[in-house]
Order: sequence, then C-alpha cells, then structure tokens
Amino acid sequence: MNVIIIGCGRVGSTLAHQLRAERHHVCVLDRDAATRKLLSAGYTGDFLVGNGYNRDLLEQAGIGDADAVVAVTSGDNTNIVAARIAKEDYRVPRVVARIYDPRRADIYRELGIPTVASVRWTAGRIHQMLAHRYLDPDVTFGNGEVLLVRETLPVWLAGRPLRELEVDEQIRVVAVTRCGHAFLPAAHSLAAADDTVSFAVAMAALPRLRSFLDRELGT
Repeated sequence: MNVIIIGCGRVGSTLAHQLRAERHHVCVLDRDAATRKLLSAGYTGDFLVGNGYNRDLLEQAGIGDADAVVAVTSGDNTNIVAARIAKEDYRVPRVVARIYDPRRADIYRELGIPTVASVRWTAGRIHQMLAHRYLDPDVTFGNGEVLLVRETLPVWLAGRPLRELEVDEQIRVVAVTRCGHAFLPAAHSLAAADDTVSFAVAMAALPRLRSFLDRELGT
C-alpha cells in the first residue's frame, strides 16, 4: 500500500512507523522541516517539506499512485483542503482526515471523507481504518467506537439468513437496499445477490466483518 501522511506530529509520525514496519511505502509531508526529528533514525520512508495541499508536492510524493492519504496536521482547514484535493482531484481510494472542531464533521461526511477526532483517536485507530479500507464508514458514533458501514454482499452469501452476519455487541444489520428499495430486515430475512447492507459495527469488530466479505473482495 502506498500511503501519504500529511502532518508529522505525534499521530503522523507514529502512523508512519507502524506502516513502514508492515513494509508499506510511506511518504510524510510537513511544512516544518524540524518535525523530521519525530521520525526515528530507523525510519526508511520518504519525508518532504511543504504544504500538504500543494499539488506539485503531492505529485512529488506520488499521489497519482497513492492508495491512501491521511491528513493529520494541527489545522482543520489544511486537513480539509488536502483531503478534498486527494479525494476529488486525484481520486485516491482511501482518505482520512483529522478534525479538532467536531462541528466540522458534517462537512467531511458530506464529502465522503472519514474523520478522526484529535484527542480521543489514536494512530492505531487510523491504522485500522486503512487496513480495512474496503469498509468505508458512512457515519461514526460517539468518539468512533461504533461505525455505520455500507457494503454490497458477495454472491456467495445469497440465500443465507442475514442474522448470520450479526454478532452480539459487535455487528448488527441495520438496513438492506434491494433493487433500489430499502427495508428493515426481519429475523427470517434472507440475503440476496447484490444486496447493499448497512451494518452498525464496533470498531474492534471490523476484522470480523471483513472476514465475512473477503472471499468476494479478494483482499
């Protein structure tokens, strides 16, 4: 996975080390060259100096081939501009942005950009979101402990009870959209090919939900 991290503070630098340890390609951008010291001498990824919304710098960082962009600077405006450029101009598949002002979360949500809160979220949670990049949350609840995730079911699940996809206190089937019409599933409802299912999922249960779907997604 090719990841660009915009912002080399505590979260950005920690995430960079985690991803490099897993042998992902990482490029960190920060306008302050001094933040390079937060990356240990053993960091083997790239580091570039400049604004994270500068297109020339982003292209130098390889945004054209990026699988993910994470905007975790200390400024909401910088993060939202960088995230929008990554998502709308370069069509990066996975974009995550940090926010300080929770009132701005609706702005990001309308743009389809998952957000993480500045204090209560950690690099580890962002890492989970990147690792499960095929499960894009539509909405987060609380401080991100619960996500609303929408996914099209793989064909091999057709005919099976939807309740088989549920796990107590971890995964709930909230709604199903079939042939353009949505409904709330009953206890006996069966899955159909190409159903789009909305799941309420505990963050810690994302790997389990992904395991239901991996066979078709091929991840």
